[in-house]
Amino acid sequence: MPTLETTVNGLKMPNPFVIGSGPPGTNGNVIGKAFDEGWGAVICKTISLDASKVVNVQPRYGRLRGRDSKEIIGWENIELISDRSFDIWVEELKAVKDKYPDRILIASVMEEYRKDAWVEIIERCEALGVDAFELNFSCPHGLPERKMGSAMGENPDILEEVSGWVNAVATKPVWAKMTPNVTHIEDPTRASLRAGCEGISAINTIRSVIGIDLDTLRPEPSVEGYTTPGGYSCRAVMPIALRMVMEIARVIRDEFPGRTLSGIGGVETGNDAAQFILLGADTVQVCTGVMKFGYRIVQDMCEELLAFMEKHKFETLDDFKGHSVQYFTTHFDLVKRQQEARAAAKAKKDKKMIQADDQWSGDDFVEQSDALARG
Repeated sequence: MPTLETTVNGLKMPNPFVIGSGPPGTNGNVIGKAFDEGWGAVICKTISLDASKVVNVQPRYGRLRGRDSKEIIGWENIELISDRSFDIWVEELKAVKDKYPDRILIASVMEEYRKDAWVEIIERCEALGVDAFELNFSCPHGLPERKMGSAMGENPDILEEVSGWVNAVATKPVWAKMTPNVTHIEDPTRASLRAGCEGISAINTIRSVIGIDLDTLRPEPSVEGYTTPGGYSCRAVMPIALRMVMEIARVIRDEFPGRTLSGIGGVETGNDAAQFILLGADTVQVCTGVMKFGYRIVQDMCEELLAFMEKHKFETLDDFKGHSVQYFTTHFDLVKRQQEARAAAKAKKDKKMIQADDQWSGDDFVEQSDALARG
């Protein structure tokens, strides 16, 4: 029977499904609920040392629905990182680890472009017993004006410097979360891995405008009639996420073997997860999917992923991790492969025709001649 158990950067998980940083990990209570439902790991909502500057607005979500149905296919948010004080997080993260000592709790952290702040938050979180860190270099809205989030992630030089500060003091695994709002995601990936990060998480939300209300002529979500571009997620972003995960997987395979990858972007089913793993992901994060369907979604995802593995006779996740990456190439190579395939098919067809002609000109020719002679 196949198993979903996996070990990533020394972290033992019952399955590869991880609660992504965001509302589903907004406090200790819901983190515990996620563990109770069977999630492999939980990444808490991004925390910082000074939450007093974090002020959320209402409404802060926008939804894109299918034209012929009410199904939500796209989700935009302008929600900021956690607005709860670091002291509260200290109490709750410690309480979670005390209650679930064998489960994997990952702290998502973000700070301004100051070495002392990054060092302090890493050291204080480690003292609480968290199992790993995810560095939020990727939030596309709200905090870039403070040189946080994607303002760092879009600059490989800054990203490498900050990752270096963290890895100089961290004794637990460190993942760097990538922004998709760049031309080549390979560049910040390399910067993070050069600085010592054990893993990459990708992708965070895509900077977007969800739409315009054609009655009010105001963009959504509307806050006192105004808005700001937000982060786009949900199933609609999955094709973009798959492409970027594949690109990161090739960098890891070719340049940083042994490093890990956590895939994110529109995952709602076990088959979605299988695609990310086939493209090189070690774990798969879910955030918007939990907001849509609830924490119990993990049980259905586990069952479907196991069914996929059983169908293909895979016993472990490693048996198929990255299998599909080998089938990506250049357009030039695609043209060459198709020309060769067509030439081979034509040659095979011609050979069959010659063999048929040879057969007819032998025994069939004699029989036809005898029939005519008797005629």
